[in-house]
Amino acid sequence: MPDKRLHRGQHPADKKLFGETWIPNIRRAVADYSLLLSKGYAEKSSLKLVGDRFTLTERQRLAVMRSACSEEQRASRKSRQLEINQIAGQVIAIDGYNVLITIEAAMSGGLIFRGRDGCCRDLASIHGTYRRVSETQPAIELIGGFLQQIGISQALWLLDSPVSNSGRLKTLLRELAEKNKWNGFGKLTAGWEIELVTSPDAVLIKGEKIVASSDSMILDKCCKWVDLAGEIIKKRIPAAKIIDLGIQS
Repeated sequence: MPDKRLHRGQHPADKKLFGETWIPNIRRAVADYSLLLSKGYAEKSSLKLVGDRFTLTERQRLAVMRSACSEEQRASRKSRQLEINQIAGQVIAIDGYNVLITIEAAMSGGLIFRGRDGCCRDLASIHGTYRRVSETQPAIELIGGFLQQIGISQALWLLDSPVSNSGRLKTLLRELAEKNKWNGFGKLTAGWEIELVTSPDAVLIKGEKIVASSDSMILDKCCKWVDLAGEIIKKRIPAAKIIDLGIQS
């Protein structure tokens, strides 16, 4: 059956799966899984061990996986992380779907999880097809206005070309950039660039621009990064439903 939802909000089961009775155990699972990663144990078997111990569902295990990291990973990420007030006048490379979907989820009441590295992440996935929702345009406008306010001179948006509807999203980004003249420029090329690439991850990891993403694999390998979605949520979406899984209950 095709997905006809109009919002990127909560999964129907999230209220129960991430209710107050479950959160302490999920936080312990994140701590235990992170400890196993720190000791060098395999990710897949460690997640199964921890998930089985706390009788977690697949969706709860996904939250654990996205929120955990080893001590080495956390220290490395922190050493290369920039604060939002440090990137004024810089050129940033945006992990397009990663940032946009997180903002869409936050705007529509979806759960946002803060992990051990301090990053904000959602549980949404696109499964090869990007589906525009009611929050898509408002989310882009929120991101664009925020970038303008903090003084970003140029932004490179990278979208996965194999994902269906990436071309349509590129057109929407371009139209909104031209309409709003973001960053004070009348021409799009002076403010935003939008590119379709086979693997944004590979481009972001190898590039020298400041990366805006919360993708763990990218954060472990990129030069410098900023939690753009997390900052926007904190400063512009006060009603966002954030669950901090990086602390122990």
